[in-house]
Amino acid sequence: MILGPCLALALAGLLTLDAYTGRAAWGLMALAVLIALRATWELSQLLRIRSFSVQPWLVQLGSLLVLSANWLERAGSPTADLYVRQTAALGPAMLAFALTLMVLLWSEAYRYQRPGHSMESLGAEIFIVSYVGILLSLTVQLRWVAGADAGYVALGSLVVAAKCGDIGAYFLGKFFGRRKLIERLSPGKTWMGACGAVLGASLGSLFWFGCLAPLLNPHGSRANLFAAAGFGVAIGIVGLMGDLCESLIKRDTGQKDSAELLPEFGGILDLVDSVIYAAPVAYLLWLILPL
Repeated sequence: MILGPCLALALAGLLTLDAYTGRAAWGLMALAVLIALRATWELSQLLRIRSFSVQPWLVQLGSLLVLSANWLERAGSPTADLYVRQTAALGPAMLAFALTLMVLLWSEAYRYQRPGHSMESLGAEIFIVSYVGILLSLTVQLRWVAGADAGYVALGSLVVAAKCGDIGAYFLGKFFGRRKLIERLSPGKTWMGACGAVLGASLGSLFWFGCLAPLLNPHGSRANLFAAAGFGVAIGIVGLMGDLCESLIKRDTGQKDSAELLPEFGGILDLVDSVIYAAPVAYLLWLILPL
């Protein structure tokens, strides 16, 4: 019960910090780095259960390199709207990912001992950097996709829609869920819960765009309500898929939670799975919809 208020306070603190540090959003970078460090560690521990020889320090370094690349050019031009509303904004992160891939390949070549082992470990390491570094990069890029002066309007829309979807899925699934969604993967997920995810995300999106976004960006144009509802539907569906995909990782490694960071909530991956998985779709929708 205390997690929701804590997250709300954290978001409010981030907004306040951003107001003082400007368009470069250094507070967001600090938060993203902490999430990346913890998430890569959790994934490394999960995959090491399967005897993959994952190098936690190397995948953490790679994920941080990819993530930090989103601030590479903004550090030199903190007042500029760099590549706003263009996919070119993702260029530095992709360059950092390519460099990380080169390092991971060379590391496995250097460590090579016998056939039948290196490719599995390399695949696990690349997956961790991709899952954390790339998806978190798309998440933080939402800070600027609507214009640097818009603040956290776009990023907030993703977080609110995704988490409201999680809440809707939990309550409708708990009280009305009967028919299982994919029982072999996640026994607790039901079709009614899936409907709750879409409904909750839609209502959360409408509330965000109709009530909260104008407070954050009073000089911005109002979102089209149909577009806002459509955004919520899309995030609700994709966020649920992200939750199921994280369940795939846990089930395949024989674990109930990604870690024991938060009682009853598991690790940081259990908390952000729907958000970061839906981030690419949210980024795309912000490019094409009148939000």
